[in-house]
Amino acid sequence: MSKGYRIQASTGIHKGDRDYQQDQVCLLHHPRHSGCLLAVVADGMGGRSGGRKASDQVMLTARQLFERYDPDSDDSAALLRQIVEESHLVIKLTAVSAEQEPHSTIAAFLVNPAGDSHWVHAGDSRIYHFRHGKMVFRTMDHSYVQTLVNQGEISEEEALDHPHSNILMGCLGTDNDPPVDIHVVSQLVTGDAIVACSDGVWHYFTPEELSSTVAMLSPREACEFLIQKARSRSKGMGDNLSLVIVKLDPLG
Repeated sequence: MSKGYRIQASTGIHKGDRDYQQDQVCLLHHPRHSGCLLAVVADGMGGRSGGRKASDQVMLTARQLFERYDPDSDDSAALLRQIVEESHLVIKLTAVSAEQEPHSTIAAFLVNPAGDSHWVHAGDSRIYHFRHGKMVFRTMDHSYVQTLVNQGEISEEEALDHPHSNILMGCLGTDNDPPVDIHVVSQLVTGDAIVACSDGVWHYFTPEELSSTVAMLSPREACEFLIQKARSRSKGMGDNLSLVIVKLDPLG
């Protein structure tokens, strides 16, 4: 299988102005299939250890299921759905034995050797698809303010400062089944970039700022720059930050 691009990727994480880190991020390269990778961002909630336990479970579940995945024969959407549902179940079981109420978001995307990409998300961690510096698509948050935006009651800008911006309509570990929103990019091409990040990152940037930063810098440089800029813009009130950037560059 000949691909017309070279994959560059990086992750970034910072605890922001919080006392502890509840975000988790991972970028997994398939042990047997070149050009197959899985990126996962999880924003844990529910007390100091509760939130971290929840996001840790997402990472552990994703790693275990991805190692068994075969891009030649397995269903990509089924893998992502299984990661969400099994993480949700394990987090709920953890809650039974813990005093906290551990919850977590998830934003995960899979890139297959054939060049197709499959996404899943639950909560307000986001995935963006940029092509040549322009946003092609982004996930819609499972949040109260996103519902208001969708209904035309408030603008995207007003949503950022809304007093209820932290209320989620769906995530992992709650009593209700989590949303499982799947998105498919049928063919990635040179000039594409995919970014998954927690709200501690995207809250401080317009899509145009994200796309231009990712277009101009390497994934590692972009991760460092976006974290630094988000830290500056949060003015000492910043949340945990986590992101993963995957870029498709020309060969040679």
